[in-house]
Amino acid sequence: MTLALPIDPEANELVNRDPLALLLGMVLDQQVPMEKAFSSPYVLGQRLGRDLDARELADHDPEALVALFARPPALHRFPKAMAARVQEVCRALVDRYDGDAAGLWSDVADGRELLRRVGELPGFGRQKAQIFVALLGKRFGVTPKDWREAAGDYGDPDAHRSVADVTDADSLRRVREYKQQMKAAAKAKSAGS
Repeated sequence: MTLALPIDPEANELVNRDPLALLLGMVLDQQVPMEKAFSSPYVLGQRLGRDLDARELADHDPEALVALFARPPALHRFPKAMAARVQEVCRALVDRYDGDAAGLWSDVADGRELLRRVGELPGFGRQKAQIFVALLGKRFGVTPKDWREAAGDYGDPDAHRSVADVTDADSLRRVREYKQQMKAAAKAKSAGS
C-alpha cells in the first residue's frame, strides 16, 4: 500500500518512489495542509530542474534555496524557516546515512531504534517522529519489530489520526475530523485553565 493524497499524480508518484521526497514532505507537514506539504518536494524538484538529492540540498546556497521556496506559489507558509529546515535535515542525512534517506530506516533492529533515528532529525519531535514511523509502517512496508508500539497511537491499524492513515478521500476526511476534534479539545482545555 502507498500514500494516496489528492495532489498532482506526479507529486504522489514522487513521494511513493523517492524516500527523500517522502521525508521532505513530512518535514514540511506543519502549519500547512498535508497536500501542500507532500506536493512541495515535487515542485522543488521542478524548480531545481532535476531529481532531489540530499547532498545537493545540503550544500545548496542558503539564500538561493530560500528563493526557490519563496517563489510564488511558495512551497510553505514559512519559506525561509522551512528551506533552512530542509537543508538541516539533508545535512543530517549526509552526515549519518551517506545522503540516502532510506538509510534512516533500512537497517534498523526494531521500532524503538527507528523512532530514535527519526526523532534525532532536525524538527522531529516525538509526535512527528511517531507519525513518520506510522507512515513508513502503514504505507511503505517498513515494519521492524515493535514498530506499532514505537508509533504510539499513530500505529493503531484502525486509526484515522495522521497522514499515515490517508488512503482515499474518505480516510482524509476522517483524519481531518480527528484533527479538528483534537484542536477543539486543546482549545477547551486551555480556556478552562
